[in-house]
Order: sequence, then C-alpha cells, then structure tokens
Amino acid sequence: MIPRLAILISGRGSNMQTLAQRVQDGILAGQCEIAVVISSRPDAAGLELAQQMGIATVELDVRGMDKAAYDDSLLSTLAEHHVDVVVLAGYMRILSPRVVSHYRNRILNIHPADTALHQGLGAYDWAFEQKQPSTKITVHLVDEGLDTGTVIAQREVNLTGATSLEEVEQRGLAVEHELYPEALASFLTSLTLNPEN
Repeated sequence: MIPRLAILISGRGSNMQTLAQRVQDGILAGQCEIAVVISSRPDAAGLELAQQMGIATVELDVRGMDKAAYDDSLLSTLAEHHVDVVVLAGYMRILSPRVVSHYRNRILNIHPADTALHQGLGAYDWAFEQKQPSTKITVHLVDEGLDTGTVIAQREVNLTGATSLEEVEQRGLAVEHELYPEALASFLTSLTLNPEN
C-alpha cells in the first residue's frame, strides 16, 4: 500500500514542485503518490504548477470561513482523497488541534530555521537581521504548538558573505529543496499505515 500525500500550500509552491518531481523520477518514486494539493489561497501560484503536473488541486479559501468550517472542509477534503500523510509546504495557516489529532504523527512541516531558536514567520529575515553566519532548515512533525514538534531532519545553510535577504532566501531554498524530499523519504520508510485510514 503506497501512502497517499496531501501537500498544503499558500503561495508559489516551490517545495511542492520539488516533492512532486521527486515522486515522478527521484528519491520518492514508488514510495508515495500525491493525492491532492490544497491551497489556503485561491491565487496561489503553486496551484497552477500542480495542475500542470497533473495533480488534483483544491482551493480552500480561508477568507470568510470560521475555524470550525475551515476544519470541516479540510478534513472532508483529506478524507475524500484518502490521504495518509499531510505535508506542509509554505502553508501559511496553523493547523487546529482537531486536524493535528486526526493525523497525529503523520503531518510534516519544513521550517527555515532551527526550531529551538526561532518559531513562526520571518525566519530568513531573522537570520539576516541577526547577521547569523549560518542557519538551519528543519523538517519536523506537527503538533499543537508553533514549530514545536519532533525534529526528524536538519541541515545547515552557510550564510557567510550573504549581503541581502534575497541571497539568504536563495541559499536556504536550495537546501530546503534537497532536504525535504530526503526527510520525507526517510519518514515514509518507517511509516505504518492503518488500512482504515
């Protein structure tokens, strides 16, 4: 039984695109399939990228929806696509305890900092403003906290000589695109699925 993934995005979808490419012909080939890409924003550029790659997409616009209604929509969409693992890739919304509980230890996120040092938004800004010589990309399980879940992989980003925020982001994204598929592949090898999922 091959795990079915949902990738949740809110923007350009560069990590989603990288993961999809690795599913097609890389480290994730044969290990999983992407059942659906879900965006919290209808104008997310990543939706078009997913569609071009032949992946089903769903827009769940957060505007005008209260938390309970959004949870209902998200959980029903995940169930409809028989999703086993949820992968956050630039998803700009905190998952509720209800969603986390339903997919306990089966939700992954990538964070552009060491989660012990910086949580939440603006991690690259923080590294640049603090003139950090390096930062770390972290892949972790999602729990009820903000970037507080169990770390499953980390990789350092050398920021020596970076003179702009754009350069910091470019260096970080290059590492993100290497680490996330590798961390997901490792995670999937240890995953035990309940046939009822």
